[in-house]
Amino acid sequence: MGAPPGYRPSAWVHLLHQLPRADFQLRPVPSGFAPQEQEYQQALMLVAALAGLGLGLSLIFIAVYLIRFCCCRPPEPPGAKSPSPGGGCVTWSCIAALLVGCAGIGIGFYGNSETSDGVSQLSSALLHANHTLSTIDHLVLETVEGLGQAVRVELTTLEEVLAERTELVAAARGARRQAEAVAQQLQGLAFWQGVPLSPLQVAEEVSFVEEYRWLAYVLLLLLELLVCLFTLLGLAKQSKWLVVVMTAMSLLVLVLSWGSMGLEAATAVGLSDFCSNPDTYILNLTQEETGLSSDILNYYFLCSHAISNPFQQRLTLSQRALANIHSQLQGLEREAVPQFPSAQKPLLSLEETLNVTEGNFHQLVALLHCRGLHKDYSAALRGLCEDALEGLLFLLLFSLLSAGALAAALCSLPRAWALFAPSDDYDDTEDDDPFNPQVWTWVRGRRPGLDSQV
Repeated sequence: MGAPPGYRPSAWVHLLHQLPRADFQLRPVPSGFAPQEQEYQQALMLVAALAGLGLGLSLIFIAVYLIRFCCCRPPEPPGAKSPSPGGGCVTWSCIAALLVGCAGIGIGFYGNSETSDGVSQLSSALLHANHTLSTIDHLVLETVEGLGQAVRVELTTLEEVLAERTELVAAARGARRQAEAVAQQLQGLAFWQGVPLSPLQVAEEVSFVEEYRWLAYVLLLLLELLVCLFTLLGLAKQSKWLVVVMTAMSLLVLVLSWGSMGLEAATAVGLSDFCSNPDTYILNLTQEETGLSSDILNYYFLCSHAISNPFQQRLTLSQRALANIHSQLQGLEREAVPQFPSAQKPLLSLEETLNVTEGNFHQLVALLHCRGLHKDYSAALRGLCEDALEGLLFLLLFSLLSAGALAAALCSLPRAWALFAPSDDYDDTEDDDPFNPQVWTWVRGRRPGLDSQV
């Protein structure tokens, strides 16, 4: 079963779909999308666990590096105030790592926006499909009620008026039977009526989750941006306390970056499996949730010339019945009105009802064609499998750059902190103290007669 005409899997989908998968026992797992199977769930969890392994290795590397730096550093000669060789290289390497992190933040903002656009396109397609299905139900209900009103009132009144002419009463009763047949056929067109699955509810749930996902990523990006900027400020001002605080914050953001990387990788892999062949899973899930026949679902999800409209017979019978009603009413108008002038009013009302019914019928024919709903289906797939997946890959790149840049910064910041010049704040305070003896000695040198005056 292939992809719909409006959607084609991208190269990223094919590439991610070809990646090997394994469960917790490292047994191969098929790449078909099967979220309900335990082996497939374990495969995705194992993909996310790779980020945890990366976090552990990076923390071990940082710890070993810092222990080696603290314990194996050669002692400095007494009174040495000049920075050790390579100090400028350490500072600039830290600055370069932070700038790479800032570039990754820009990529993260773009990826977050792309993912949000894709999910918004999915929600819009679901809302449009819900509007189409609701319009079909409304038109069917309105048309059936109008025909029922015509049968109960106008045709009954017409039969009473024409009671003296048996052949005219028979024609009116024929129109009644045709109207009842049209109403019965039209009731079968509201195929989504009473279905527990609502596209509107799905769209609201998707939008709710996406709103919090987008906000969480914005907060993560802003947090990392502030850490990078304040760390650069601390290096520029040689502020030890600011660098120490930002080092602790960098460690926190490092953990968050690896965690987000695991979620993004597992989501991207699972989404690629879904997008490589979405029809099978969507058809089975929709049939299970709605109980609709496979003929109806295949017609709308695939929209192929090889699949006929499951409502075509009902539409054809309804159209013929409406044509028969129209011809019968015209015959009654020619023959009955000259003899029974009181029959003109119910006939005019029946003509008006018939015109409204024919207008609704033509709208139903257009709405029941697979073209409209299949267009929404294709738009939803493009939003989810193109824009959203592309955004996830950019977020994955952001997390990777962020983790690498912060790991490098955590290795460089302690060395840069050790190279900061000693603080002269205390010495400057003593020089400005009027009770300091050194100040009075300086003043006596400038004013020789001060002692005699004192």
